[in-house]
Amino acid sequence: MTNLPEELRYSEDHEWAVADGTDSAVIRIGITAYAAEQLGDIVYVDLPEVGQETTAGEACGELESTKNVSDLVCPVSGVVTAVNEALVDNSALVNTEPYGAGWLIEVRASDPDPLARLLDAAAYAALTA
Repeated sequence: MTNLPEELRYSEDHEWAVADGTDSAVIRIGITAYAAEQLGDIVYVDLPEVGQETTAGEACGELESTKNVSDLVCPVSGVVTAVNEALVDNSALVNTEPYGAGWLIEVRASDPDPLARLLDAAAYAALTA
């Protein structure tokens, strides 16, 4: 696996997470390039509503691709504060820019250290090797 951003943390379910630079309790979440490649072309995303509560390790949305439908498993518990509205008209951003414009949701984490249990880039690379 190449080009894994070092500043991100990764789940074993192939989501990435990063704290907002101005508010470390707000966590931006997306799927990894590995997950996007495995899914194939994303044609539709079903994201949670702003205000919806999430639980780490549980599904909070779905990604539909040309191959199948997969759950979006939230890597942190909290409340959804934002969804990427750009994906409504252009779900392909998840494939083309998984670590940038293809982000999925932002969650205000309820855990004081929400990224602690997630993998760093080296551990995630080993998982997907």
